[in-house]
Amino acid sequence: MDRIDLTPAAAEIIDKLRAEHGPLMFHQSGGCCDGSSPMCYAVGEFIIGSSDVLLGQIYGCDFWMSSDQFEYWQHTHLTIDVTRGRGASFSLEIPLGVRFLIRSRLFDDEEYAQLPPVHVGPLEEV
Repeated sequence: MDRIDLTPAAAEIIDKLRAEHGPLMFHQSGGCCDGSSPMCYAVGEFIIGSSDVLLGQIYGCDFWMSSDQFEYWQHTHLTIDVTRGRGASFSLEIPLGVRFLIRSRLFDDEEYAQLPPVHVGPLEEV
């Protein structure tokens, strides 16, 4: 059971961004306005904080969330999608005239019981 997934439309945008920027990662801060949208960055362009939570990977990209936001969404399956329109953020997809967004649903009890634990804080280089 995964905590996060993506739509084919989001995968298509990730392919375009990866071709231009190389390896990518996502972060969901939980702030107001565009801070509530998932943000896409080139790997190394966003510093992971000591309390950020790694939800997993989508399409080869680590997906991180602030711990405060995770407290609210830990019982929720997230699907990354895209929609037309420019957000007012630093996320890499903005110049393409689209923005990432999250669609969500609650896990049922059986799904929630099968979830693996999350990792908190930056990953250590091996």
